[in-house]
Amino acid sequence: MGYVKEKQKMMKICKKCPPGFIFMTAVMSLCCGSALAGDKNKSLGFNVSFDYFGKYIWRGQNVNDDPVFQPSISAGYADLTATIWGSFDLTNYNGNSGDFSELDYSLNYTSSLPGFQLVDFSIGVIYYDFPGSTIRDTTELYWGLVFDLPLNPSITVYHDVDEAEGSYVSLGLAHSIEKIAELSPDWSVGIEIGASLGWGSGSYNKYYWTTDQGKMQDLRLAISFPVELRDGWTLAPNLNYVTLLSDDIRAADTYRTESDYFFAGLALSKDF
Repeated sequence: MGYVKEKQKMMKICKKCPPGFIFMTAVMSLCCGSALAGDKNKSLGFNVSFDYFGKYIWRGQNVNDDPVFQPSISAGYADLTATIWGSFDLTNYNGNSGDFSELDYSLNYTSSLPGFQLVDFSIGVIYYDFPGSTIRDTTELYWGLVFDLPLNPSITVYHDVDEAEGSYVSLGLAHSIEKIAELSPDWSVGIEIGASLGWGSGSYNKYYWTTDQGKMQDLRLAISFPVELRDGWTLAPNLNYVTLLSDDIRAADTYRTESDYFFAGLALSKDF
């Protein structure tokens, strides 16, 4: 009931705001309230990130073939994290030059799976908002598992409960080394390697790719080299490769004909 009252209050204050913004603002307000009233050993933490990519590829879809700027801010308390993320077009590729073409609002809960010390689970919701676009806003619920094993295998299921009404499943592997080189007494370089394999259900693929069959969809490979800077900032140059795996999805790809993408990026982040 407390959440309902808070959401009603926010809707009176900001009737013109997108629903996702109202939802996330209410959640973040609740997190702040809990932090002030909760256990003194727990604290409210923040993360900011400023990312640049040569392309914006989402689950194999070439959303923007030109450079984009993608900032985000997260607020976390205990096992709960609320995030606002945006994609800012740096060219006129989508007709949104100098403006945000996408804003995502997400809420995530992550904890250890009871009875399984080597398994963490996550559940959450993502609201996708496309300002100034004919693309309809949509909402996904998701849940996932991460195993504390070599290469940190993971599985995450995203289910669209709004427009697509289908599911996307991501299988992932990741490995990191904290330090591979030392540039100076204050600066060190690490390495992070990741891979993910995506599968879409028939209804999901019909909405995004016009094919109504469940298919292995995309493969993504990424490598980054985080550099620990002063004052807690991290700078991470990265390289990314994405390819579509299904011939049917490749044939239905209206974003680009080659369906294979190699691009670089640069990420700047800090925890508070």
